[in-house]
Amino acid sequence: MTDNIPLQPVRQKKRMDSKHRGGCCECLRCCGRREPRPRTVWLGHPEKREQRYPRNVINNQKYNFFTFLPGVLFNQFKYFFNLYFLLLACSQFVVEMRLGALYTYWVPLGFVLAVTVIREAAEELRCYVRDKEVNSQIYSKLTARGTVKVKSSNIQVGDLIIVEKNQRVPADMIFLRTSEKNGSCFLRTDQLDGETDWKLRLPVSCTQRLPTASDLLQIRSYVYAEEPNIDIHNFVGTFTREDSDPPVNESLSIENTLWASTVIASGTVVGVVLYTGRELRSVMNTSNPRSKIGLFDLEVNCLTKILFGALVVVSLVMVALQHFAGRWYLQIIRFLLLFSNIIPISLRVNLDMGKIVYSWVIRRDSKIPGTVVRSSTIPEQLGRISYLLTDKTGTLTQNEMVFKRLHLGTVAYGLDSMDEVQSHIFSIYTQQAQEPPAVKGLSLATKVRRSMSSRVHEAVKAIALCHNVTPVYESNGVTDQAEAERHYEDSCRVYQASSPDEVALVQWTESVGLTLVGRDQSSVQLRSPGGHILNFTILQIFPFTYESKRMGIIVRDESTGEITFYMKGADVVMAGIVQYNDWLEEECGNMAREGLRVLVVAKKSLTEEQYQDFEARYVQAKLSVHDRSLKVATVIESLEMEMELLCLTGVEDQLQADVRPTLETLRNAGIKVWMLTGDKLETATCTAKNAHLVTRTQDIHIFRLVTNRGEAHLELNAFRRKHDCASLAADFSITQFKHLGRLLMVHGRNSYKRSAALSQFVIHRSLCISTMQAVFSSVFYFASVPLYQGFLIIGYSTIYTMFPVFSLVLDKDVKSEVAMLYPELYKDLLKGRPLSYKTFLIWVLISIYQGSIIMYGALLLFESEFVHIVAISFTSLILTELLMVALTIQTWHWLMIVAELLSLSCYIASLVFLHEFIDVYFIATLSFLWKVTVITLVSCLPLYVLKYLRRRFSPPSYSKLTS
Repeated sequence: MTDNIPLQPVRQKKRMDSKHRGGCCECLRCCGRREPRPRTVWLGHPEKREQRYPRNVINNQKYNFFTFLPGVLFNQFKYFFNLYFLLLACSQFVVEMRLGALYTYWVPLGFVLAVTVIREAAEELRCYVRDKEVNSQIYSKLTARGTVKVKSSNIQVGDLIIVEKNQRVPADMIFLRTSEKNGSCFLRTDQLDGETDWKLRLPVSCTQRLPTASDLLQIRSYVYAEEPNIDIHNFVGTFTREDSDPPVNESLSIENTLWASTVIASGTVVGVVLYTGRELRSVMNTSNPRSKIGLFDLEVNCLTKILFGALVVVSLVMVALQHFAGRWYLQIIRFLLLFSNIIPISLRVNLDMGKIVYSWVIRRDSKIPGTVVRSSTIPEQLGRISYLLTDKTGTLTQNEMVFKRLHLGTVAYGLDSMDEVQSHIFSIYTQQAQEPPAVKGLSLATKVRRSMSSRVHEAVKAIALCHNVTPVYESNGVTDQAEAERHYEDSCRVYQASSPDEVALVQWTESVGLTLVGRDQSSVQLRSPGGHILNFTILQIFPFTYESKRMGIIVRDESTGEITFYMKGADVVMAGIVQYNDWLEEECGNMAREGLRVLVVAKKSLTEEQYQDFEARYVQAKLSVHDRSLKVATVIESLEMEMELLCLTGVEDQLQADVRPTLETLRNAGIKVWMLTGDKLETATCTAKNAHLVTRTQDIHIFRLVTNRGEAHLELNAFRRKHDCASLAADFSITQFKHLGRLLMVHGRNSYKRSAALSQFVIHRSLCISTMQAVFSSVFYFASVPLYQGFLIIGYSTIYTMFPVFSLVLDKDVKSEVAMLYPELYKDLLKGRPLSYKTFLIWVLISIYQGSIIMYGALLLFESEFVHIVAISFTSLILTELLMVALTIQTWHWLMIVAELLSLSCYIASLVFLHEFIDVYFIATLSFLWKVTVITLVSCLPLYVLKYLRRRFSPPSYSKLTS
């Protein structure tokens, strides 16, 4: 949640049997697409393709030029109420059902549709501009004529593309060459898988050894690749060079890939394009965006259905009171049209526009900079959060590791005793430089110390070698890059790695005297305390995967010729690999309870014959196209037996700033926080307590292992009985965890309360005029004749009342500082009180009261002409709505005052043009003024009195804080 990255769900690849494959093929044929199949791609020769491949075009638009309008209209009218209003408007073409001018029904519907179309068009335009920007990015392509510039959209399968540092990879490619001297590069994959750790990638060794990049076009070589699929974590393929003697065959895996939407983090790379367009891994993992509907929208829909039921009942009652005389079925339809205002057609538009305002306010908040709102459909839901699921690493913690513990079984070294480790390392290399290999007659104490020094040295050397860290030298203004690299200048060296754990380990070995100073694809250089360079050849490396939970490396010591297999990993997998011991499990648990991330380090010495036998089997397994992963794992596991346990390492991830107060705020607000982590249970428990996710005395419920549904239900039921237990595309992205408090306590709370007030007021506005229509029809013998016609009915819900009612999206009951200081205010919202059946019923009663008072008052006070009833009642209605908005507002904003005055001015100014409906001379008389004043006061004054009495004797919780 704490980064500016749109996360898309990554679906794991599923195996399909022949039956399902057949169905998939038929579907693909029907859609005009070929069944995905493996391919052979010749380097630099896209014309040699075996089949047609899709264009390398990114398209995130839902519609095109021809489908936009039909698609938008279909999506609107597939909902019942929109279709209902369309049918109402169409019914006015039937003479027997017409109640007035056609524009009375078509203008409101057209306005709602116009707002929707404009909003969709703006979204489509944003997508189009964003897609065009991506598709128009310029890249360099290697050709026989030299390097040429090419747009991303014109890249083809087989092209040789050059990608610079910090440039987006335009297509799925195989990594052929890099400018980095270490022969590797790092990728940023956060736009693909949401992970902030960099990923190490290795080029094809055959092409990396070529003198220049242009030589790629001079060799006859191709890549055999698997069919396009959605699995971003695995790849199976082979590289073949035919014009060498003998032909070169290399296996290709995920380490050799550069997936589209990743970013090159180091050096300049050259790759051959394998997949484009809709066959990209990133595109295949992206599903069509799903419209999210929050709980608030569901509640509003439920209230709207109740209003629809009331509309049908009122229409039936009116016809029943006519004793179903004449063509009563036609009268039912006319009454449905007459009382259609009971369901406010503008409700959806007002709420949607309110959501846009809330999203804009969130983005503009300077106290939560960098916040991105990708979904403007559910901001109110931020005010109803009951459960918060948070990642640990990089969210609650900084993902910056600090080395804290080295455990050798019989002795452990912490931060306060690291000087002893350094002393052991110095003594080892001092003895090697000054003494012969074997010295007899040493004292027992000296032998014991030498034995301990040897154990410490073996552990530190294993940690310094078993990793994927690359030292990089940069100019510091005094020493240039080439000189710094040549002399291994400490002040110019930085470490690049895919994991901060590994950087922390290598930095620690440097602090105790064994420094990683150089690394490339085939060698590692360490510097001893005395400045001597230790050279090691990398024979094999087995990278860490989430499935294996371990990584290993086989190196040859150039000074002795010894071959050693080093491995480090999680204790759950390493316990079955290392030789039997009686302390591993216990000490891992102890370190985990201190909040440390534990790694088990082991080694195994290999003879030359053992290694050669392993290498032959390993190369053969890597060249397999079918079941490669299984075959490779089987070969590696043949080495992972009876390894010597060297040590345990413990690193700690530092907590983010202000995590503890933020979590305290969330807990006080009634939000239950769940932390998601892959750490050991003890480590997760310690982190949760340190971050105040749970209190020190709070019980932590641990689910036991279950094997079936019944046992799972029993465990969940046991958990429910305990009341005080701590058991990756984002809609809102924040840069820091501490911003979550303000996002929820201030913006979430305001959005929910504002939308609740806005929706109920729009409903009140519609029910008021519907009540007046019902009273009017009842008085005039249940006639299906409209009280207001033409522009009056349209202006009522638009220019006369729209701005004041919509200004409620600026209202707030308490200042943001108070909302942050008292998170208990947020807890009140979890009960849904701002919008409930109770508040809905109250507003219905208010609407019935005010509508009845206005209509009966106008009927009682008018003197001669019917047009006077219209003038008195409509003016009183407008004034009542404006006063009710003022009554509802808790904190005045200058735009609210402008909206009130603007609406009133619009009504007064428009009276000159409404002579068809209102007697202009009558409204200028004193009689009109006092009648309107009396009716308006009777409809509003009691509510003002009730509001005062309630705030006086039963004030809401927030009013106590603002007084």
